[in-house]
Amino acid sequence: MINRGSLQAGTGGLRREENRSGCAGQSMESIPSNPVVKRPGETHSLSCRGAGFSFGFFDMHWIRQPVGKSLDWMGRVYSDASGTDYSGALRSRIEITRDNSNSMVYLSLSGLRPDDSAVYYCARQAQCSKCMERLNKNSTKNIFSVPR
Repeated sequence: MINRGSLQAGTGGLRREENRSGCAGQSMESIPSNPVVKRPGETHSLSCRGAGFSFGFFDMHWIRQPVGKSLDWMGRVYSDASGTDYSGALRSRIEITRDNSNSMVYLSLSGLRPDDSAVYYCARQAQCSKCMERLNKNSTKNIFSVPR
């Protein structure tokens, strides 16, 4: 369950959104967005670029959703990159960093296990609570799986 405040997810590519909740023109772009298969024990790195908002003013989050399960908050990096908060279960295997000059946020997850197979989302701290309602249908997706 996500209980870290309101989050706004971007789209799987740079697409402008309608202004129904104060989030018009804001998007996230996954780099790359193709499904990937990794081996147990490997490290996987994901990148995400923000557009249409003042990237450096917002904490950036990574969230994942294993098939058939609920969303799982992984962690966040503060707006000024001065610190991070990570889910306790992942603390020893995760690193989230950012490059505000290029509006980029990065995830590195090491020691991959089969239960890390999921759709991975990057999201920004939202100004508006209604943005959270669109997380599942309008988000940047990175899919990778770790075979058993």
